Amino acid sequence: MGVNRVPTSVDIAVSGLKAEALRMNVIAGNIANASSSRTESGLPYRRMQVVLSGLSDGMSGVEVQQVAPDVTSDFKRVFQPGHPDADKDGFVLMPNVDLPVEMINLVAASRAYQANAAVLKRYQDSVETALELLR
Repeated sequence: MGVNRVPTSVDIAVSGLKAEALRMNVIAGNIANASSSRTESGLPYRRMQVVLSGLSDGMSGVEVQQVAPDVTSDFKRVFQPGHPDADKDGFVLMPNVDLPVEMINLVAASRAYQANAAVLKRYQDSVETALELLR
């Protein structure tokens, strides 16, 4: 956005669409890696999350601050003695991904995306109506 430009409902909805699309992609990655017991670092996959914030004026939409690993929850310990990553006691460290939580987050992100798309549709309808009235 320009320095002195007043944000429109389209700007706000587009920022929401971009943020929610990224959230859905990150959640899909979490779901896809829910069983990845080893990554390049040698540790299990760590759940990722999108950190959003409101733009500086508080009324221009949202922006993505970062996509960050969830370090607040621990890896799960699962007893699988035959697994190649099992420790001497037969436990494997598994990702800190909870599929039900991810599915709930996916539904929430999807609904937020739909809401922003509905705003854009309403805007398009109002512009078309205004143009029709001007004819």
